[in-house]
Amino acid sequence: MPNVLVTPREVAPFAPRFQDALEAAGLTLVFPLPGEANLLTPTELRAALVGVEATIAGSEAYPAELFAEHPQLRVVARVGVGFDAVDTVAATAAGVAVCTAPGTNQESVAEHVFALMLGFTRHVVTRTNGIRAGAWPRHFSLPLRGQTLGLAGLGRIGKAVATRAVAFGMNVIAFDPAADATFAGANGVRLVSFAELLAASDFLSLHLPLTPTTRHVMDAVAFAAMKPTAVLVNTSRGGLVNEAALVAALKAGKLAGALLDVLEEEPPPADHPLFACENVILTPHAAGVDVRSLGDMARSAAEAIASLWKGEWPAEKVVNPAVRPAFRWGR
Repeated sequence: MPNVLVTPREVAPFAPRFQDALEAAGLTLVFPLPGEANLLTPTELRAALVGVEATIAGSEAYPAELFAEHPQLRVVARVGVGFDAVDTVAATAAGVAVCTAPGTNQESVAEHVFALMLGFTRHVVTRTNGIRAGAWPRHFSLPLRGQTLGLAGLGRIGKAVATRAVAFGMNVIAFDPAADATFAGANGVRLVSFAELLAASDFLSLHLPLTPTTRHVMDAVAFAAMKPTAVLVNTSRGGLVNEAALVAALKAGKLAGALLDVLEEEPPPADHPLFACENVILTPHAAGVDVRSLGDMARSAAEAIASLWKGEWPAEKVVNPAVRPAFRWGR
């Protein structure tokens, strides 16, 4: 029976949540060898893919040469909703279905957005460090209530953030060319242009996919259009932000802060300029991963693989539907 490789080592403890879906379909689950990092290195991945026909994949890269090197690979099912690390053009040409796990981690990301914003407005990091240093830093906190939260993207995650923001008493505005106007109207979200989003947001939270169009959408021009008291929040993809421009805006006082779960290079270099900015909070691409969402995402990925093996087509999960005529796999 075909082998299914689980590439993120952090997923292994959640096997009871998804293993049965694969085994019931007659598929064999394979776990990577132990290692220091959660994600396999490119070398480890190439070696682990030998004899593997499908992967429950993490954030590791699947470039064109990987599909050429492993022509037996039929499915890459991401534990997550982003897929920019997969060369979908090459995957389609190779007859590989690429899947994501929609509807599984938006609640976790939304909670993380508020963890970052509350950590910033309540000075959690600086107060903790101050107390440990022997001080008692009781400087004023900033409120979230009454502030304007701008959402760049109003998909599943943007919606989950919006409903929480309303509960916090924030004013919510959003830019999304394909916005759900019914949701917006029912939840008091005002739809605006991107220019108005930049100008009016006290907190600007990014929930856009990374595409050639959105890469570095937050650049020097965008930062110049924002309030100097505004705070950028990014739990989406690091490539949405021109980090050099962000550092310049922070140092020049043109932006009050940046709360980042994602960076262009992950992990970042030890001398990253953002580390010298005191008005920055960083987390390690962890927004969408909690002990509930990780199991849900892995389950979704496993079910997609099992469906494809059984000859079914999980259209809501396949992100390269053009592969369907050439897709050949299953019993």
